[in-house]
Amino acid sequence: MHELVLEGGTILDGTGSPGYTGDVAIDDGRIVEVGEVSSPASRVLDVSGAVVCPGFIDLHSHSDFTVFSAPDAITQTTQGVTTLVTGNCGMSPFPVSEKFGDQLRRRSALSEGLTWEWSTVAEYADTVDRLGLGVNLALQVGHGSLRIAAMGAVDRAPTAAELAHMRRLLREAARDGAVGFSSGLIYAPGMYAEPDELVALATEAKQAGLLYSTHMRNEGPQLLEAIDEALYVARRSGVRLEISHLKSSGVDNWGRVSEALAKIDEARARGVDVGVDQYPYTASSTSLTAWLPPWALDGGVSALVDRLDDPATARRMGTELGGDNGTIRPERIVIANTAEGPYRRFIGRTIADVADELGIDAHSAVVETLRGQRGHVGVIHHSMSDEDVRLVARRPDVAVASDGAALGCPGPGKVHPRSLGTFTRVLGRFVREEGLLDLPTAVAKMTSIPATRLGWIDRGILRPGAIADLVVFDPTAVIDHATFLDPWRVSTGVLHTFIAGTAVLEDTRPTGVGAGRVIRGHG
Repeated sequence: MHELVLEGGTILDGTGSPGYTGDVAIDDGRIVEVGEVSSPASRVLDVSGAVVCPGFIDLHSHSDFTVFSAPDAITQTTQGVTTLVTGNCGMSPFPVSEKFGDQLRRRSALSEGLTWEWSTVAEYADTVDRLGLGVNLALQVGHGSLRIAAMGAVDRAPTAAELAHMRRLLREAARDGAVGFSSGLIYAPGMYAEPDELVALATEAKQAGLLYSTHMRNEGPQLLEAIDEALYVARRSGVRLEISHLKSSGVDNWGRVSEALAKIDEARARGVDVGVDQYPYTASSTSLTAWLPPWALDGGVSALVDRLDDPATARRMGTELGGDNGTIRPERIVIANTAEGPYRRFIGRTIADVADELGIDAHSAVVETLRGQRGHVGVIHHSMSDEDVRLVARRPDVAVASDGAALGCPGPGKVHPRSLGTFTRVLGRFVREEGLLDLPTAVAKMTSIPATRLGWIDRGILRPGAIADLVVFDPTAVIDHATFLDPWRVSTGVLHTFIAGTAVLEDTRPTGVGAGRVIRGHG
């Protein structure tokens, strides 16, 4: 007798194949029968009229920094997300070195809720596994974190010994169960790395069977050059490459995604193993420090704060602003979150508003806000065009990924709505309302495509023998509700979310059961 049968739903297996009506039987955390079920079940759940498909796999999350505050992950279970891939953009909360641990802990404002009771990937994973997770985590190790552990947050090339140390730490992370290696080349200290440093570490990742995910060096004026660099690293190392959240950022750069996609297609034709992911919004979210010149961040956050407190140095920063997105458009940069400080009152308002109220120019407003908030200011940047977003979204080979971090709801500030609505937005708006994609293709972009990038064979597909990470949703009602003005609104239309056959969302309500775990290596 089966433990559970989902009866009468429309089955989408995650491969992009058309759906069909059938049943799904689950035993011991795995799918055992699909279609016509031959044995009775202890429990039968009628899901007729709903879609049954693999649980969604988010290739790009930063929830390794936020999971301690909301391990039940209601923002994810209500979207049907069953696995979050963390450690993106070169940022992971490990490894923690004795010499430079404080620099890692102070690197991100997201770090404030972490307990820091670990040093290695394995110790972090063991700590997280005790939380009672409502979602699985798969961990990547960040290049920036490796660099800090080996040499601190300094602007120079590593010595041979320091590079060897990074390579050793990367091997250890893979041994401990990391699924990938990531870089964030617009962020310090990743921005200080030359391509050959990345090739050396990507070669190590290739040998360990890891994915290499990169937030490229530029997503604005030098987008195409950044694509070339990422492809160069992949060709030289042979690593599987994932280009994170592909976009063309900044009004002056709109339209360049078509050229970027052409470069990617050409590289694939030449044998480069490269994947792409995207979130379905025209705004990004990052740190206000992304517009600072690289020298300002040399030495980490504490060194930045010292420079901000020096009037002459702060003025120099203001004259050299630009960064990844080129010319600053202050009316498009919205302060999303920051710690207590004199400018917390500007949350939800633009840098242009700050400049107007303080009676200073926009560049000075950036510097002054960072000074007053001691270097930690999260922003939302309305930088992309609808046409570019939809061009990339139509591609059946581009994975859906959130770049989100918020797991609990509600929370502080004006978080980017992608944390609460990425997957349901694609299903409800891009599929049902706009017809931009058909439903089987959209589901594949959330399931088998990300699973394939990770080298997983028993997740991301609905078939006998696969792990029963499943979502059941109403295709006529699934929708996102989070907006930039009112972001703390969870999605609706997902009826049930299962992790290894255990419901973490049942009849649209969280069960409170901690069925998630850290997925180590190939699962």
